[in-house]
Amino acid sequence: MAKKRQRIILHVDMDQFFAAVEEKERPEIRGKPVVVGADPKEGMGRGVVSTCNYEARKYGVKSGIPITRAWRLCPNAVYLPINYSLYQKVSARIMTILRSYADKFERWGLDEAFLDVSSRVKNFREAEKLAQKIKKQIYEKEGLTCSIGVGPNKLVAKIGSDFKKPDGLTVVRGEDVKAFLSLLRVSKLLWVGRKTENKLNSMGIKTIGDLASYDTSILVEKFGAAGTQLYLSAQGIDNSEIQERWTRKSMSREITFEEDTSDSNLILETLDAISEDLHRELTASNFTFKTTTVKVRYANFETHTHGKTLLFFTDRLRDIQKIARDLVQAYLRPDRKIRLIGVRLSNLFSTKKQMRLID
Repeated sequence: MAKKRQRIILHVDMDQFFAAVEEKERPEIRGKPVVVGADPKEGMGRGVVSTCNYEARKYGVKSGIPITRAWRLCPNAVYLPINYSLYQKVSARIMTILRSYADKFERWGLDEAFLDVSSRVKNFREAEKLAQKIKKQIYEKEGLTCSIGVGPNKLVAKIGSDFKKPDGLTVVRGEDVKAFLSLLRVSKLLWVGRKTENKLNSMGIKTIGDLASYDTSILVEKFGAAGTQLYLSAQGIDNSEIQERWTRKSMSREITFEEDTSDSNLILETLDAISEDLHRELTASNFTFKTTTVKVRYANFETHTHGKTLLFFTDRLRDIQKIARDLVQAYLRPDRKIRLIGVRLSNLFSTKKQMRLID
């Protein structure tokens, strides 16, 4: 009987993608802190940080924080508006390169992709050489660096790409998976957000190794069916396939307030700013939407979502803002402070190849 070919997956993650593209376009800003997002307007602007380079991160700036907070942390940074059309053009060229190396290819957004290279290489040593070749070609063609994780499945490859950044390459062979994962924080697992991490921590589970050795029955009792998935992920088990056809299903933004607040004016203004940011991405990506969902997290981490679906597709900013404001009203209470607010657009429809009617 022929020996079954081992599965080898690469996850390619472009480093600080938006900021890196901007630095390439503007060589004079290289070496300076760069923040891509809204205009801080001397610390009074609205909106959030979309991404920033590693120089800005040294000051505590990170994706998703209010632009006003970023300005206070690093007022001397170079602040640039989001240029989605530029990023999409660069992304398309990079994805063409990546696709040429894969048996199966799955794109995640503009700056990430999974590659199944199982029939392209004989073993992990060859896979490492292939990953180095990919990194070199992207740098030579686009002047950008990426980090690559190589593993026996998507889960391990994804965690590997984040292990050494920027410009990293991490190879995790099947026999080394448990040892590689064991000392990492449990938050490194896919789908483990802050709420789940806090709950796991309260159970004494700090690392993936802790989770891997935990009683499965207790995990199921605490998390339901997700408990089994958590346990399997901690073992490094992931049988999910590379999905050839990638269709974007949603886009979202959220902001965590610097201080929990019940100030309805501040909350609504922040909601408007998030909506504006989403609208820029929506139109630049040539999408319309039907469904708007707001997300509210109170100070005690109690989280609610509420959505509304229209009967028609739209790409109008006023539709996003009105629906988001209407939906959030039920959660504005003077006796309850809000920690986080967010908006998601879904039921997306691409208009890229459609004729569009202009009012």
